[in-house]
Amino acid sequence: MPRRLAILGSTGSIGVQALDVVSRSGEDLNVVALSAASAWEQLLSQAREYGVRRIALSDQDAAARAGEAWTDGEVLAGADGLVRLITECECDMVLNAIVGSAGLVPTVATLGEGLDLALANKESLVVGGELVTQLAEATSAAIIPVDSEHSALYQLLASERPGTVDRLILTASGGPFRGRAAAELEDVTVEQALAHPTWEMGGKITIDSATLMNKGLELIEAHHLFGTPYEQIDVVVHPQSIVHSLIQLCDGATLAHLGYPDMRVPISYALHHPERVDVPVRPLDLVALGALTFEPVDEQTFACLRLAREAALAGGTAPCTLNAANEIAVHAFLAGRLRFTEIAAVIEETLAQLPAERVHSFESLGEADAHARRVAAELVADRAAA
Repeated sequence: MPRRLAILGSTGSIGVQALDVVSRSGEDLNVVALSAASAWEQLLSQAREYGVRRIALSDQDAAARAGEAWTDGEVLAGADGLVRLITECECDMVLNAIVGSAGLVPTVATLGEGLDLALANKESLVVGGELVTQLAEATSAAIIPVDSEHSALYQLLASERPGTVDRLILTASGGPFRGRAAAELEDVTVEQALAHPTWEMGGKITIDSATLMNKGLELIEAHHLFGTPYEQIDVVVHPQSIVHSLIQLCDGATLAHLGYPDMRVPISYALHHPERVDVPVRPLDLVALGALTFEPVDEQTFACLRLAREAALAGGTAPCTLNAANEIAVHAFLAGRLRFTEIAAVIEETLAQLPAERVHSFESLGEADAHARRVAAELVADRAAA
């Protein structure tokens, strides 16, 4: 029987590549539900191509337009509609490729139903952390990471017994501003920040890569996915993006996962797990590459990684506050209301104003998220008016 998939965020970069993986899978994978934020025309095109009869759009206006234009199925709207899409589509697995903290609710809905989750939304674990992993354990649902670094770690750790792993090492490309000093980043434009040297991603994720916040979020995600203490997780800059992650073992061995950067590889691994299938990528040619290089992270220039580690160690609501402030600051930068170097400043000031509190429930996380967004938005407005 084919695995029945719901793909959330199907019009984004990960979602589009996931559908490409599905197209090449023969009868192994069957898409039964799709969702997007507001790109209703693209979503309808995907639904027609893959024979999907039920879709959801987070944006109410976009959902209304889709409902008027499409008579071949059902259009669900808003956050409630997205939850209904997951709980009523009779799928076996959900790929959550929604960008930002908006992905937390569908993650909770998926795991609450006991469905396996292919997770490309790192914010679910950054914000939800222990509550999300506890829910997965309670319902026996698997969380299979789709981020290239975490997919690499997932595969490297699969055959290792507890107690044998000393350290996890995440690699970072360094983004478009690797090697620059803080003073050289004062006048960075949006176009420059979006010019990632390796990956093709959406705007928010690309900016996170440029500030290295993406790596900070991945640090927190790795902690929750693998139960590894923060002091045993490192980040190194690896400009070639060939080594996706490494693990150091108790016997002195270090294992690495290598391959040309192509998100179809970790997507395919997650969607077909525990099987492996052919993916049309060229085999790694180390001789042609010639050399692989590694550098320490400059956390003075790229303060977002430092802030993420500090929030992670503080625990409680701090990672939620970090993520919310980052989303507000990044969107302000993309809109031309904030300078690149001010992204980290807004995050740091928000964290200073909102000390970490204990997390009691998903509802308390929602309150912390909303509070952090208000504070960060005020800080952005103050800087824009100065």
